[in-house]
Amino acid sequence: MTQGFDKVVNRKGTFCTQWDYIEDRFGEKDLLPFSISDMDFLTPKAILQALESRLQHGVFGYTRWNHEQFKDAIRNWYQKRLSSTVKEEWIVYSPSVIYSISKMIEILSEESDHIVIQTPAYDAFYKTIKDNKRVISRNELIYHEGIYSIDFTDLEEKLAHPKSKVLLLCSPHNPTGRVWKKEELEKIVHLCDQYNVFIISDEIHMDIIHEGNTHIPITDVALNLDKVCICTSASKTFNTPGLGGSYSLIPNENLREAFLLTLKNKDGLSSASIFGTLATISAYNECEVWVDELVEYIQGNLQTIQSYFETHLPNLQLTMPESTYLAWIDISQLPYSSEQLQYALVHHGKVAIMSGETYGEAGKSFIRMNVGCPQSKVIEGLQRLNKAIKYLEGH
Repeated sequence: MTQGFDKVVNRKGTFCTQWDYIEDRFGEKDLLPFSISDMDFLTPKAILQALESRLQHGVFGYTRWNHEQFKDAIRNWYQKRLSSTVKEEWIVYSPSVIYSISKMIEILSEESDHIVIQTPAYDAFYKTIKDNKRVISRNELIYHEGIYSIDFTDLEEKLAHPKSKVLLLCSPHNPTGRVWKKEELEKIVHLCDQYNVFIISDEIHMDIIHEGNTHIPITDVALNLDKVCICTSASKTFNTPGLGGSYSLIPNENLREAFLLTLKNKDGLSSASIFGTLATISAYNECEVWVDELVEYIQGNLQTIQSYFETHLPNLQLTMPESTYLAWIDISQLPYSSEQLQYALVHHGKVAIMSGETYGEAGKSFIRMNVGCPQSKVIEGLQRLNKAIKYLEGH
């Protein structure tokens, strides 16, 4: 391990959502946070060097994204990491993945149309569907002995509804960490094709894939490329969300043009962040080894949690996720409600771990712990979790 993932970096005082504004979500200051999904690791050196070099230039005018350097970096990354061919013309810039998803929903559906999601689901999905005045159609995942699978009978029922226009797929899945297998994706694609439902695939977690699993872009299994798109970013992998910028792969030419008109003319957002653009180019061109070592380190953090639970908290269960740096922890064997546990975590453990209900009713018996951080922080977080449960046991 050469990348220094054990190094503790003080993020306080940097306007950091996870550390400086933890009170906004948990109602208390000075908690040890494992909440919003960014990482506590330094961004790779190659990216820092590219940014420092550009910073020295000293002029930061309007910036274009529509050039070979940006698009080739993306295409080459997909080829070497995923063995996937991406056409240059598919690639469009966007300020964020959720912006892309919101605009695609706006373009592809009308108010009161149904948007199908698999629950538990990333909390921003609920918000963007609701505030676009669409109806959330929940396809609850099946949970059995620590493993999640898709309820295809229910999914077909939801997709067959005459108002279902979009399946908002999370691939890999947040918060459960599932990496959808080829046969699962093919079945999803077949059903969506049968019922004329468009697939928007949020693939922002595509690079943090754990041993024995393979991420397959939805474009690789689509029956009709005009009926799918991918919304993603390098920011999750390389810890650069504060720099701004993401991209989408939209094979459908008419849809792509509609998206770009919205981006440029309606919303006035087509000028890219120079730092976000350079970070993406540098990340994809120079930081492959860093990603491999990151994934290995995160796997170690997840194994640390499993070992700690076996020894100290046997009523908690973590099934090793197939992807992400998010530990989706089963708390169903605790004799306490989710509300009781959160109270003890915040007020007695002084630790901020996301309640599973943040991700919908299907997450009620879980907590989500971000382990994209030095192992020392994970261990302290586990000790604080243990302290909170000991408090509950004493009452």
